[in-house]
Amino acid sequence: MKIFRKFLSIAVAATVLGGPATAQEVTLRFQHFISPKGAIPAHFGAPWAEKIEAESDGRIKVEIYPAMQLGGTPPMVYDQIRDNVIDGGWAIPGYNPGRFPGTEVFELPFISSNNAEVTSKAVYDFYEKYLQDDFADIKLIAIHVHGPGAFHTKDVQIDSVDDFAGLKLRAPTRVASLTLEALGATPVGMPVPQLPESISKGVVDGGVIPFEIVAPLKIHELATSHTVVGGDRALYNTVFIWGMNKGVYDGLPDDLKAVIDANSGAMAAAWAGRAMDTGDIPGKKLTEESGNPIITLSDEEVAKMVEMTQPVIDAWIAEMTELGLPAAEMVEDARALVAKYDQ
Repeated sequence: MKIFRKFLSIAVAATVLGGPATAQEVTLRFQHFISPKGAIPAHFGAPWAEKIEAESDGRIKVEIYPAMQLGGTPPMVYDQIRDNVIDGGWAIPGYNPGRFPGTEVFELPFISSNNAEVTSKAVYDFYEKYLQDDFADIKLIAIHVHGPGAFHTKDVQIDSVDDFAGLKLRAPTRVASLTLEALGATPVGMPVPQLPESISKGVVDGGVIPFEIVAPLKIHELATSHTVVGGDRALYNTVFIWGMNKGVYDGLPDDLKAVIDANSGAMAAAWAGRAMDTGDIPGKKLTEESGNPIITLSDEEVAKMVEMTQPVIDAWIAEMTELGLPAAEMVEDARALVAKYDQ
């Protein structure tokens, strides 16, 4: 059945029986792990699919399946793309700890801008210098980040650094877990779709997510307080990829490859980052309208957080240097690239 489906996904379907190869039509099945109302599905995935179809004169159709409708769990999406279980999808490399160490640079504390488009542009440049081998087994279309994450908590309020002590907080990745631990919290790693149930059942006191995902997960109905980290750099971030199976891409005729290529790379990374920024606006507004308090930590508290989390960066550099990566240079370059685009 799998072989048959894979054949169909790249098979020639000439508009006239026996017609020329240029009439090839392709249906690509992409999958992601959240609601179609999320920022990337709504503001990047769907319009990207429409653009591909339009620029291919209807010869490429992209079907996007939300909420893991094609099976599996969120940490499996990257391997599903690589193994052609699906033709493409949206994945978080950090859901597979240890496999993509270079992407962790932009997940380190206070490296990213508070603007997702800015940081996504920086991440793409960084990918071109350091990460191409990491993603050589797929066709990378976009690599990007989300906007600044906020703390969303139930029955507790974070007004200062001291309030993190003992809190069980959801963390998206290994580096985010280390960052929360450095602040005194107890990190609980989990994919974002598990957060609502974990809050409602008391498994966690809350978690860190950007505002764009508040509405799809109904976090504004579950949390009672929201805390934003001030300043011009984000406490943490998460790197995402929008990618396609390499064999499926390689099997396309050159003119259809060109359509995919024209909608990949730096422009796609910036577009995906911009989609995250776009989604943050109504998400924050909805949170404000819920009546829950939104606290912005003071510059003094943020300075304490920067100091408390610096050991996370130092330890990461030491760990990655042992793995043979130019870790100190990577951190320096990441900061410089963010500064370059944050002007």
